[in-house]
Amino acid sequence: MSVIKEVIGKENLMPYQKISMGKRKKIALIAHDNKKPDLVEWADFNKDILSQHSLLATGTTGEMLSRELGLEVTRFESGPLGGDQQIGARITEGFIDFLVFFWDPLEPHPHDPDVKALLRIAVVWNIPLACNRASADFMISSPLMSEEYDRLLIDYKSRMEKRYIT
Repeated sequence: MSVIKEVIGKENLMPYQKISMGKRKKIALIAHDNKKPDLVEWADFNKDILSQHSLLATGTTGEMLSRELGLEVTRFESGPLGGDQQIGARITEGFIDFLVFFWDPLEPHPHDPDVKALLRIAVVWNIPLACNRASADFMISSPLMSEEYDRLLIDYKSRMEKRYIT
C-alpha cells in the first residue's frame, strides 16, 4: 500500500492510502434468511460474471450458492455464529474488495450489532457495498468490475492523532 495525498478543499491536505484491487475481485456475499432466495436469484442471473471472481460467504448463504449454482465459494460461519465478524475482519486485512449484503430491514436479528459493525467497517475501508438488488446490479455491471481499481482509504490513524494533539 502506498500513501498518496489529495487536496480536499483548498486549505486541507488529507493523507490517503491507495489500495489496489486486481481484475479478479474478492467478493463477499451475505443474505439474511428472508433475502437468501433474492441473493441466489441475483447470483444466478450474474453467474458468468461472478465465476470470474473469488467468492466468499457466510455459512448458509455460501452453502446455497455452492449447491444451487455450482459456484466455488469460501465459506465462513453463519452470521449469528460470527460469520459477519469474520467477513469484517477480512475486510480490514485487505482480503475482501467488495461486499454484497442483502439484509432484511424488517426483521430483528440477534446479531444486529454485528451487522452494524460490518456495514461500518465496509464504509471505513471504502469497499463497494451493495445492500439490495438495485445497487448490486449497478455495481456488478460497472466496467470497473473487470478492471484494476485503486480505492482510496482515508488515513484515519493520522486523522485521530491530529484530533488528540489539538
